[in-house]
Amino acid sequence: MEKVVVIGGGTGSYTVLRGLKKYDIELTAVVSMMDSGGSTGRLRDEFGFLPPGDARRCLIALSPDTGMLRNLFEYRFNKGTGLNGHNLGNLLLTALRDITGAEEAAIQEAAKILNVKGKILPVTTKNCHLGAVLENEQVVVSETNIDIPRHDAGLRIKELFLAPRPPKAYEGAVKSILEADKIVIGPGDLYTSIIPNLLISGIPEAIKESKAKKIYVCNIMTKHGETTGFKASDFVKELEKYLGKGVLDYVVCNNKKPAPDLMKEYKKEKAEFVEPDLKSNGYKIVKADLLDKIDLARHNPDKLAKTIMNI
Repeated sequence: MEKVVVIGGGTGSYTVLRGLKKYDIELTAVVSMMDSGGSTGRLRDEFGFLPPGDARRCLIALSPDTGMLRNLFEYRFNKGTGLNGHNLGNLLLTALRDITGAEEAAIQEAAKILNVKGKILPVTTKNCHLGAVLENEQVVVSETNIDIPRHDAGLRIKELFLAPRPPKAYEGAVKSILEADKIVIGPGDLYTSIIPNLLISGIPEAIKESKAKKIYVCNIMTKHGETTGFKASDFVKELEKYLGKGVLDYVVCNNKKPAPDLMKEYKKEKAEFVEPDLKSNGYKIVKADLLDKIDLARHNPDKLAKTIMNI
Protein backbone atom coordinates (compact mmCIF):
# COMPACT_ATOMS: atom_id res chain seq x y z
CA MET A 1 0.00 0.00 0.00
CA GLU A 2 1.34 3.42 -0.99
CA LYS A 3 2.40 5.61 1.92
CA VAL A 4 1.54 9.31 1.59
CA VAL A 5 2.61 11.94 4.12
CA VAL A 6 1.05 15.41 4.14
CA ILE A 7 3.05 18.16 5.86
CA GLY A 8 1.36 21.43 6.78
CA GLY A 9 -1.46 22.77 8.90
CA GLY A 10 -4.65 24.79 8.87
CA THR A 11 -7.19 24.80 6.07
CA GLY A 12 -4.69 23.62 3.47
CA SER A 13 -4.00 20.28 5.13
CA TYR A 14 -7.72 19.87 5.85
CA THR A 15 -8.47 20.22 2.14
CA VAL A 16 -5.87 17.81 0.78
CA LEU A 17 -6.57 15.20 3.47
CA ARG A 18 -10.30 15.24 2.70
CA GLY A 19 -9.51 14.25 -0.87
CA LEU A 20 -6.73 11.74 -0.21
CA LYS A 21 -8.67 9.78 2.44
CA LYS A 22 -10.87 8.37 -0.35
CA TYR A 23 -7.93 6.42 -1.78
CA ASP A 24 -6.62 3.05 -0.65
CA ILE A 25 -3.38 4.43 0.78
CA GLU A 26 -1.58 4.64 4.12
CA LEU A 27 -2.14 8.30 4.92
CA THR A 28 -0.28 10.34 7.54
CA ALA A 29 -0.60 14.02 8.42
CA VAL A 30 2.39 15.74 10.03
CA VAL A 31 0.94 18.86 11.56
CA SER A 32 2.34 22.20 12.72
CA MET A 33 2.36 22.94 16.46
CA MET A 34 2.95 26.71 16.41
CA ASP A 35 -0.60 28.12 16.35
CA SER A 36 -1.20 30.80 18.99
CA GLY A 37 -4.46 32.53 18.04
CA GLY A 38 -8.13 32.19 18.94
CA SER A 39 -9.40 29.28 21.04
CA THR A 40 -6.15 27.39 20.49
CA GLY A 41 -4.06 30.29 21.78
CA ARG A 42 -6.21 30.75 24.88
CA LEU A 43 -5.90 27.07 25.79
CA ARG A 44 -2.17 27.11 25.09
CA ASP A 45 -1.70 30.07 27.42
CA GLU A 46 -3.89 28.65 30.20
CA PHE A 47 -2.68 25.04 30.21
CA GLY A 48 0.83 25.27 28.75
CA PHE A 49 0.08 22.42 26.33
CA LEU A 50 0.84 22.40 22.62
CA PRO A 51 -1.86 24.06 20.48
CA PRO A 52 -4.63 21.62 19.44
CA GLY A 53 -6.22 23.56 16.56
CA ASP A 54 -4.32 22.22 13.54
CA ALA A 55 -4.47 18.64 14.80
CA ARG A 56 -8.22 19.04 15.32
CA ARG A 57 -8.71 20.14 11.71
CA CYS A 58 -6.80 17.09 10.48
CA LEU A 59 -8.87 14.81 12.71
CA ILE A 60 -12.07 16.23 11.24
CA ALA A 61 -10.72 15.93 7.69
CA LEU A 62 -9.88 12.25 8.15
CA SER A 63 -13.09 11.33 9.97
CA PRO A 64 -16.27 10.12 8.20
CA ASP A 65 -17.99 13.01 6.42
CA THR A 66 -21.18 12.73 8.46
CA GLY A 67 -22.05 12.07 12.08
CA MET A 68 -22.67 13.84 15.37
CA LEU A 69 -19.15 13.26 16.71
CA ARG A 70 -17.70 15.15 13.76
CA ASN A 71 -20.19 17.97 14.41
CA LEU A 72 -19.16 18.07 18.06
CA PHE A 73 -15.47 18.42 17.18
CA GLU A 74 -16.37 21.32 14.85
CA TYR A 75 -18.74 23.06 17.28
CA ARG A 76 -17.79 26.56 18.42
CA PHE A 77 -19.42 28.30 21.39
CA ASN A 78 -20.78 31.75 20.53
CA LYS A 79 -22.39 32.80 23.81
CA GLY A 80 -21.39 33.40 27.39
CA THR A 81 -18.11 34.75 28.67
CA GLY A 82 -15.92 31.81 29.64
CA LEU A 83 -16.60 29.53 26.67
CA ASN A 84 -17.42 32.13 24.02
CA GLY A 85 -15.13 31.61 21.01
CA HIS A 86 -13.87 28.23 22.16
CA ASN A 87 -14.04 25.23 19.87
CA LEU A 88 -15.33 22.07 21.54
CA GLY A 89 -12.83 19.92 19.65
CA ASN A 90 -9.99 22.01 21.07
CA LEU A 91 -11.41 21.58 24.58
CA LEU A 92 -11.72 17.82 24.12
CA LEU A 93 -8.14 17.53 22.85
CA THR A 94 -6.94 19.60 25.80
CA ALA A 95 -8.80 17.28 28.18
CA LEU A 96 -7.33 14.21 26.46
CA ARG A 97 -3.86 15.75 26.74
CA ASP A 98 -4.41 16.24 30.47
CA ILE A 99 -5.63 12.63 30.86
CA THR A 100 -2.97 10.93 28.71
CA GLY A 101 -0.05 13.20 29.57
CA ALA A 102 1.14 13.60 25.97
CA GLU A 103 -0.01 15.41 22.83
CA GLU A 104 0.58 12.46 20.53
CA ALA A 105 -1.44 10.16 22.81
CA ALA A 106 -4.27 12.71 23.00
CA ILE A 107 -4.44 12.87 19.19
CA GLN A 108 -4.44 9.07 18.94
CA GLU A 109 -7.31 8.76 21.42
CA ALA A 110 -9.30 11.43 19.56
CA ALA A 111 -8.64 9.55 16.31
CA LYS A 112 -10.18 6.42 17.84
CA ILE A 113 -13.25 8.36 18.96
CA LEU A 114 -13.74 9.85 15.47
CA ASN A 115 -12.94 6.63 13.59
CA VAL A 116 -10.23 8.43 11.65
CA LYS A 117 -8.64 6.94 8.54
CA GLY A 118 -4.90 7.48 8.74
CA LYS A 119 -2.52 8.93 11.31
CA ILE A 120 -2.06 12.46 12.62
CA LEU A 121 1.33 13.22 14.13
CA PRO A 122 2.64 16.43 15.73
CA VAL A 123 5.73 17.76 13.98
CA THR A 124 7.22 18.23 17.45
CA THR A 125 6.15 17.62 21.04
CA LYS A 126 8.20 20.54 22.35
CA ASN A 127 6.63 23.92 23.06
CA CYS A 128 7.96 26.78 20.95
CA HIS A 129 6.77 30.02 19.39
CA LEU A 130 7.09 31.28 15.84
CA GLY A 131 8.77 34.59 15.11
CA ALA A 132 9.53 36.65 12.02
CA VAL A 133 12.11 39.23 11.03
CA LEU A 134 10.66 41.77 8.61
CA GLU A 135 12.54 43.51 5.81
CA ASN A 136 13.04 46.58 8.04
CA GLU A 137 14.58 44.29 10.73
CA GLN A 138 11.50 44.58 12.96
CA VAL A 139 10.91 41.38 14.95
CA VAL A 140 7.39 39.96 15.28
CA VAL A 141 6.85 37.23 17.87
CA SER A 142 3.94 34.73 17.96
CA GLU A 143 2.18 32.99 15.09
CA THR A 144 -1.03 34.97 15.54
CA ASN A 145 0.81 38.29 15.18
CA ILE A 146 2.25 37.11 11.85
CA ASP A 147 -1.07 35.64 10.72
CA ILE A 148 -3.06 38.76 11.67
CA PRO A 149 -0.46 41.54 11.41
CA ARG A 150 -0.52 44.51 13.75
CA HIS A 151 2.60 45.83 12.05
CA ASP A 152 2.82 47.38 8.58
CA ALA A 153 1.46 44.50 6.50
CA GLY A 154 3.19 45.88 3.42
CA LEU A 155 6.57 44.83 4.82
CA ARG A 156 7.94 41.55 3.47
CA ILE A 157 8.95 38.74 5.81
CA LYS A 158 12.71 38.36 5.62
CA GLU A 159 13.17 35.34 7.86
CA LEU A 160 11.29 33.02 10.23
CA PHE A 161 12.63 31.60 13.47
CA LEU A 162 11.50 29.56 16.47
CA ALA A 163 11.93 30.62 20.10
CA PRO A 164 13.51 29.72 22.40
CA ARG A 165 15.31 27.56 19.82
CA PRO A 166 14.39 25.02 17.12
CA PRO A 167 13.14 21.90 18.92
CA LYS A 168 13.72 18.34 17.80
CA ALA A 169 11.14 16.70 15.58
CA TYR A 170 8.76 14.08 16.93
CA GLU A 171 10.35 10.71 16.15
CA GLY A 172 7.14 9.29 14.70
CA ALA A 173 6.93 12.16 12.22
CA VAL A 174 10.52 11.62 11.07
CA LYS A 175 9.91 7.87 10.68
CA SER A 176 6.79 8.45 8.56
CA ILE A 177 8.64 10.88 6.29
CA LEU A 178 11.56 8.49 5.81
CA GLU A 179 9.22 5.61 4.94
CA ALA A 180 6.90 7.59 2.64
CA ASP A 181 6.33 6.97 -1.06
CA LYS A 182 5.00 10.51 -1.53
CA ILE A 183 5.50 13.62 0.59
CA VAL A 184 2.99 16.41 0.01
CA ILE A 185 3.92 19.85 1.33
CA GLY A 186 1.04 22.32 1.37
CA PRO A 187 -1.18 23.96 0.41
CA GLY A 188 -1.52 26.46 3.24
CA ASP A 189 -0.28 29.78 4.59
CA LEU A 190 3.37 29.81 3.62
CA TYR A 191 4.81 31.51 6.69
CA THR A 192 2.41 30.31 9.40
CA SER A 193 1.43 26.78 8.32
CA ILE A 194 4.07 25.40 5.94
CA ILE A 195 7.55 26.78 6.66
CA PRO A 196 7.22 26.44 10.48
CA ASN A 197 7.40 22.66 9.99
CA LEU A 198 10.70 23.08 8.15
CA LEU A 199 12.19 24.98 11.09
CA ILE A 200 11.93 21.88 13.28
CA SER A 201 15.27 20.12 13.66
CA GLY A 202 15.19 16.85 11.74
CA ILE A 203 12.27 17.56 9.40
CA PRO A 204 14.15 19.10 6.41
CA GLU A 205 16.84 16.46 6.83
CA ALA A 206 14.26 13.64 6.78
CA ILE A 207 12.56 15.05 3.67
CA LYS A 208 15.91 15.23 1.87
CA GLU A 209 16.88 11.71 2.95
CA SER A 210 13.54 10.15 2.06
CA LYS A 211 13.27 8.37 -1.29
CA ALA A 212 9.69 9.59 -1.66
CA LYS A 213 8.43 11.80 -4.45
CA LYS A 214 8.44 15.28 -2.94
CA ILE A 215 5.46 17.36 -4.04
CA TYR A 216 4.74 21.01 -3.22
CA VAL A 217 1.19 22.28 -3.72
CA CYS A 218 1.19 26.02 -4.34
CA ASN A 219 -1.56 28.28 -3.00
CA ILE A 220 -4.31 29.68 -5.22
CA MET A 221 -4.41 33.14 -3.61
CA THR A 222 -1.88 35.37 -1.89
CA LYS A 223 -2.33 36.48 1.71
CA HIS A 224 -2.07 40.09 2.87
CA GLY A 225 0.79 40.53 5.30
CA GLU A 226 2.53 37.33 4.22
CA THR A 227 2.69 36.78 0.47
CA THR A 228 1.42 40.00 -1.11
CA GLY A 229 2.48 40.18 -4.76
CA PHE A 230 3.80 36.60 -4.82
CA LYS A 231 3.67 34.50 -7.95
CA ALA A 232 4.06 30.71 -7.87
CA SER A 233 7.82 31.03 -8.39
CA ASP A 234 8.06 33.24 -5.28
CA PHE A 235 6.33 30.59 -3.17
CA VAL A 236 8.79 27.95 -4.36
CA LYS A 237 11.78 30.24 -3.86
CA GLU A 238 10.80 30.94 -0.24
CA LEU A 239 10.12 27.27 0.46
CA GLU A 240 13.55 26.33 -0.91
CA LYS A 241 15.23 28.80 1.46
CA TYR A 242 14.28 26.47 4.31
CA LEU A 243 14.09 23.11 2.55
CA GLY A 244 17.02 23.51 0.18
CA LYS A 245 17.23 23.62 -3.60
CA GLY A 246 16.95 20.47 -5.65
CA VAL A 247 14.77 18.69 -3.08
CA LEU A 248 11.34 19.10 -4.69
CA ASP A 249 10.44 16.69 -7.47
CA TYR A 250 7.08 18.21 -8.42
CA VAL A 251 5.28 21.52 -7.98
CA VAL A 252 1.50 21.43 -8.38
CA CYS A 253 -0.08 24.72 -9.39
CA ASN A 254 -3.67 25.76 -10.08
CA ASN A 255 -4.13 27.50 -13.45
CA LYS A 256 -7.84 28.32 -13.21
CA LYS A 257 -8.56 31.93 -12.25
CA PRO A 258 -11.53 32.49 -9.92
CA ALA A 259 -14.61 34.28 -11.27
CA PRO A 260 -14.43 38.11 -11.44
CA ASP A 261 -17.06 38.57 -8.71
CA LEU A 262 -15.09 36.34 -6.36
CA MET A 263 -11.86 38.15 -7.20
CA LYS A 264 -13.54 41.43 -6.19
CA GLU A 265 -14.32 39.96 -2.77
CA TYR A 266 -10.72 38.83 -2.32
CA LYS A 267 -9.47 42.23 -3.42
CA LYS A 268 -11.20 43.70 -0.35
CA GLU A 269 -8.90 41.47 1.72
CA LYS A 270 -5.93 42.56 -0.43
CA ALA A 271 -5.51 39.02 -1.74
CA GLU A 272 -4.59 38.26 -5.35
CA PHE A 273 -4.56 35.27 -7.68
CA VAL A 274 -1.23 33.43 -7.66
CA GLU A 275 0.00 33.49 -11.25
CA PRO A 276 1.36 30.07 -12.32
CA ASP A 277 4.58 31.53 -13.75
CA LEU A 278 6.76 28.49 -13.03
CA LYS A 279 9.51 27.36 -15.36
CA SER A 280 11.42 24.11 -15.02
CA ASN A 281 14.04 24.48 -12.32
CA GLY A 282 14.98 20.96 -11.32
CA TYR A 283 11.39 19.91 -10.60
CA LYS A 284 8.46 18.90 -12.79
CA ILE A 285 5.58 21.35 -13.04
CA VAL A 286 1.99 20.12 -12.90
CA LYS A 287 -0.58 22.76 -13.86
CA ALA A 288 -4.29 21.98 -13.65
CA ASP A 289 -7.72 23.39 -12.86
CA LEU A 290 -7.83 22.68 -9.13
CA LEU A 291 -10.37 25.36 -8.18
CA ASP A 292 -13.35 24.41 -6.04
CA LYS A 293 -16.83 25.49 -7.13
CA ILE A 294 -17.67 27.27 -3.89
CA ASP A 295 -17.70 30.88 -2.72
CA LEU A 296 -14.04 30.69 -1.75
CA ALA A 297 -10.96 30.47 -3.97
CA ARG A 298 -9.69 27.19 -2.57
CA HIS A 299 -8.52 23.85 -3.89
CA ASN A 300 -11.14 21.25 -4.65
CA PRO A 301 -10.24 18.26 -2.43
CA ASP A 302 -11.05 15.65 -5.08
CA LYS A 303 -9.31 17.43 -7.97
CA LEU A 304 -6.20 17.98 -5.86
CA ALA A 305 -6.11 14.41 -4.56
CA LYS A 306 -6.52 12.99 -8.07
CA THR A 307 -3.65 15.15 -9.33
CA ILE A 308 -1.40 14.00 -6.46
CA MET A 309 -2.29 10.34 -6.92
CA ASN A 310 -1.52 10.56 -10.66
CA ILE A 311 2.05 11.70 -9.94
